Amino acid sequence: MAGNARTGADGGVSRRQVLAAASATGVVGSVAGCLGGGTDSLQITMDQEWAGAADTVKDALYDAGLDEDIRIEILPGDFDSGARRASFTSALDAGRSRPDMFMMDTLEYVESDYLQAAVDAASHPGSDALYGLPLFQGYPVLHYRKDLVEAAGYDTSGWATEPISWNRFAEVAADVVDQNGELDYGFTTQAANYVGTACCTFNEMMTSLGGAYFGDHENLFGPVGDRPITVDEEPVHETIRMMRAFMYGPDAEYANSDLPRVTNGNLVQFTEEPSRQPFTDGRAAFMRNWPYAIPINLSDGGFTAGEDYDVMPLPYGVEEGVSAYEGAGGSSHALGGWNLAINENTTRLEECVAVLEAFANPEVMLTVLGEIGLLPPDPSVLEAADESTVGGLAQFVDTLTVAGKNTVPRPVTAAWPDESPRIASQVTAAYRGVKSPEEAMGDLKERLELVETEVQ
Repeated sequence: MAGNARTGADGGVSRRQVLAAASATGVVGSVAGCLGGGTDSLQITMDQEWAGAADTVKDALYDAGLDEDIRIEILPGDFDSGARRASFTSALDAGRSRPDMFMMDTLEYVESDYLQAAVDAASHPGSDALYGLPLFQGYPVLHYRKDLVEAAGYDTSGWATEPISWNRFAEVAADVVDQNGELDYGFTTQAANYVGTACCTFNEMMTSLGGAYFGDHENLFGPVGDRPITVDEEPVHETIRMMRAFMYGPDAEYANSDLPRVTNGNLVQFTEEPSRQPFTDGRAAFMRNWPYAIPINLSDGGFTAGEDYDVMPLPYGVEEGVSAYEGAGGSSHALGGWNLAINENTTRLEECVAVLEAFANPEVMLTVLGEIGLLPPDPSVLEAADESTVGGLAQFVDTLTVAGKNTVPRPVTAAWPDESPRIASQVTAAYRGVKSPEEAMGDLKERLELVETEVQ
């Protein structure tokens, strides 16, 4: 959309701003999930997390001022980002007008109030185009069994806000596993050959060790074809060696010989939910995952916040300022989350804009946070959250705030959809030991150079 939208006095977005911009340029959209439902309802496709909270969220939207004559139907789509993207594309290519709104993962919104990294990741490169509304953000944290860690003799008193190093983490995780034979994993994360590895888990771990895809972080947004490709460098190789040691042990080929084994090779098959389940079931000591897992761990896992279960910022590999690249080093958290966009083919534009306006209400953001564990894109809303509004999740606001201040966005360029699968493929090949770190990253550099040339 043309121009920069600004918030009103209450921090929301005016319907006039969004509607005028939408009418001027059309809304770039993508559609996911079920396409059925009543013809009178305005359909919004989310993902499966929203299924159990749909009625509560709709009530919050109406309480925020949405006209109750606008009937909303929230359709749960695929949880996996790659599968959801595939359904987006096919539906748009077919010119379908429904669902009317959907979740997508890159667009621009309000610079004055929203997390800057979210705005950067949501922006169309080189323009002020506003395509929709940041719906929620995700900054991963390290979930851990506080009871087991402290029973193993470790003091966790500063962990909520002070990141530890990956070396220290490995020492603790290995010790906890040694003392608890019932654990299947000291650590779970997402390391499968899918979009989440490229945009998130490898991105943030590599960044924490001082590595980068394209040098300084300002290059994550271009210019395509005129930026350095820096994947075939020692910090990136070391990221792979570290994960090889974590999964297969210090004596494995291509592993860091100074780090202990803390988990196993199942990680190369794990996306979000397969990595969460062992932790919630009590079979893992640590887990890298998004905040959506917090309410699930508290309910389904039966954990008590701050007692047997806690979260902490992700570990760092090198201190901030040590890396050759601006933005790299220190505790780094991939910026996740999704945005709410209007299907360019919808016949109900004004109603869709009214829904966007309601979702921008802080009380709606708090409802989404408390019910589903999805973080508000406005940091001030998160900082104001307390137990009366978001339940047990309020125990972890300090950690989430630290994570939110140390985010690393995924590359946002026209080349990224082609680069992402190439990154994930080469990284997982190296994790599995099919290629050495040097061979995999050398091959990746060549493939990225080719994409950059073709897209330029």
